[in-house]
Amino acid sequence: MGLGPGHHRQGRLDRGPGPTKHDRWGRNLAAGDFDGDGKADLAVGTTSNVVYVHKGGISASGTAVKGRYSVKAPIQASGDGSGPLNLTAGDVNGDHRTDLVVDGFETATGQYWNANYLLLGTGSGLSAADARPLKAGVITGIGDINGDGYGDIVTGMHWNRTDDGVSFPEASDGGKVWVTYGAPAGVGSTTGITQNTGNVPGSSERNDYFGYELDLGDINGDGYQDLVVGVAGENIGSVADAGQLVVLYGSASGIDTSTGTQSFAQSTAGVPGSDEKGDFLGTDVKLDDVTGDGRADLMAGSYENDGNGAVLYLPSSGTKITATGSRTVSPSSSGVSTTGYPNFGANFAD
Repeated sequence: MGLGPGHHRQGRLDRGPGPTKHDRWGRNLAAGDFDGDGKADLAVGTTSNVVYVHKGGISASGTAVKGRYSVKAPIQASGDGSGPLNLTAGDVNGDHRTDLVVDGFETATGQYWNANYLLLGTGSGLSAADARPLKAGVITGIGDINGDGYGDIVTGMHWNRTDDGVSFPEASDGGKVWVTYGAPAGVGSTTGITQNTGNVPGSSERNDYFGYELDLGDINGDGYQDLVVGVAGENIGSVADAGQLVVLYGSASGIDTSTGTQSFAQSTAGVPGSDEKGDFLGTDVKLDDVTGDGRADLMAGSYENDGNGAVLYLPSSGTKITATGSRTVSPSSSGVSTTGYPNFGANFAD
């Protein structure tokens, strides 16, 4: 259902509670003040369904300052593909404690099915006692899209409605992005967006991978979080899997799919490079203020040049994303060897 295992962020903070109890300690991480004490905590994922939380920060030696606790997420606990696929932190219910979205799997009739949950922060930390089920998807972002003070949950369900004879009723051919708006109770209304929604650029076609990656940021400084969606499998003309970026803007009523929508490919005027088969532009995306002007700029990764990879930079003009001043950062210009398949920019962080 995806292009590869790039979403499994792997790493190591410390040895954890015991090498026989889990594997890939630290393969995904999320930081936030889960108990509201004013100090950042660190949530650590493994291949089990237990999320370990280091309280009150980490010392220079890697030791937890205030100790550690664990919380069991209602996802698959053992077997291939188990444990959280991704962890995403943000304040969804506006109580000034950070909540955690766990993207993972559950099992049914011997098969794995995507299952995502919201774990709310409490005075004693994260709690799974009242875990809120969410729409399926692998990549999640949290930000206040409609400016109401609650973090909204955006998740990419990039697969088709049917694959290999298996039906996914809530999916859409070509992919779908789910937006669940935050509320005092934790979750409010949910809406799905595809390339057939309103004036979203393109059209829903099998294997487009709309929502393969996504990120939130304020591009125009209006106080509403905007959304970039990676459409990594988009065909541009006759060029298969060239990839595309779709930009949608936040408003008081949520994501606006009627006006102001944008799309970028390497064939867009002013964008460096050209559409090539298998580039998969949008395999990773970020909205961050690179220039310090208070507006989020767009960065996008690809498998440019047969797996060498590249990062495309598209700046904010102050009101929208523009190709003016755009440029590409390549492995060679960054001192990275192109021996093998470096996949430079296929996965990057803020």
